[in-house]
Amino acid sequence: MFTVYAISSEMKNYIYVGMTSNIEQRIHAHNSGYERTTKPYRPFILLFSKEYSSRIEARMWEKYYKSTTGKTELRKIQGQKNSY
Repeated sequence: MFTVYAISSEMKNYIYVGMTSNIEQRIHAHNSGYERTTKPYRPFILLFSKEYSSRIEARMWEKYYKSTTGKTELRKIQGQKNSY
C-alpha cells in the first residue's frame, strides 16, 4: 500500500504533498527536521491522507495534489481545519 499525504505547517502558510509506504515514519521525519525541503516550515499537522493499492495510482494522485487544482482543494480542507 502507498499513501498520498498532505501536511500543513502550523507556523507558515505552506502545504507539502508526498507519497510513502509508512506515513507515521514520514511525518516524524518531516517534524524532526530530517527533510531539507520542509525543515524551515516545521511543525506540521497531517492535513490529508489516502491509501492506494499501487505505486502508479498513488503517484498519479500525488501529482494531482501538487497541481494548482489539487492545492486549491487542500487549501479548502486547511481552511476547514483552521476554523475549529
